[in-house]
Amino acid sequence: MKGYGVVFVDKGKVEYQEVTVPELESRDIVIDVEHSWISIGTESSFLKGERIAGEVPYIEGDALPFPQINGYQKVGKIRALGDQVEGFQAGERVFATVSKVKGMAFNEGGHVSPAVTDVSQVWKIPDGMSPVAFAGLVLTQVGYNCGSRPPVKEGDKAIVIGDGLVGQWAAQTLIHRGAKVTVLGRHENRLALLPDKAVAMNTSKNDVSEQLSSLYPDLSIIVDTVGSLTAVYECLPYLRHNGHLVSAGFLGTDGRIDIQSLREKEVTLHNPSGWDNQRMNETIRGIEEGWLQTETLITHQFPADQAVEAWKLILDKNQPCLGVVLNWGE
Repeated sequence: MKGYGVVFVDKGKVEYQEVTVPELESRDIVIDVEHSWISIGTESSFLKGERIAGEVPYIEGDALPFPQINGYQKVGKIRALGDQVEGFQAGERVFATVSKVKGMAFNEGGHVSPAVTDVSQVWKIPDGMSPVAFAGLVLTQVGYNCGSRPPVKEGDKAIVIGDGLVGQWAAQTLIHRGAKVTVLGRHENRLALLPDKAVAMNTSKNDVSEQLSSLYPDLSIIVDTVGSLTAVYECLPYLRHNGHLVSAGFLGTDGRIDIQSLREKEVTLHNPSGWDNQRMNETIRGIEEGWLQTETLITHQFPADQAVEAWKLILDKNQPCLGVVLNWGE
């Protein structure tokens, strides 16, 4: 079957092109994609050749996995179902993660339509709500996962390192659970999108040591969403005894942490990664209930066939962006 995909054809090179997707099998759902949401951090690290699979960083001498269709999140309407698929109907609007592709370094990808997807990677989204609100569901779930890992008592203080999408959703989740959240970021436009209850600190303009000092001894949680051990170690002295450190940013080959330094305060280290059915369902519920905000974080939308322009924007450090969505179909 023929389709179209956003293909990383080589390091730093993106093309929108016709691709081959497998024919429908018994457990598959075929989806005509309406919106796919770019996961800027993960996808750009593949495009730049910084990782070769999942959480596996590139090491000198590794073969780079090109061409590939990257990404893992999209919404659309069901076109067809395999004979073993139950609980779904043609025409329903659903969310899907990775879908099957042919002729690529990986046999699955995100930004492709039609999307032939195993039923285990498809979720119904609520009727009557904007579908694009759910187009970044995996990444929203990552932020939810970060914010739900540590225990929270009303009024506990938390630091979130990073003002990107994962940082935004981690902050939203922690606030929903009763924490008082400070977000450390470097982008005024992103910090302005935080919930009103969050304290925003621009680390590119301010010395945050005084702010960190004011949190001690009540700082209970540190969440690193950017993969910066330097920032983590700057915050650790202010963490209380039996505090919690959540590490979600991609650290590449620089992820070595001194466990002994955590033991002095009996710090619990959490390493969330990926997604599972329970967390996806809880994230859908959070969006539906309104305390997980997604559409407010979309800063740019492009037709899918202009994906090259979308990536030019993302890779241009002088152009501010956050949530970038590709729109498919007519």
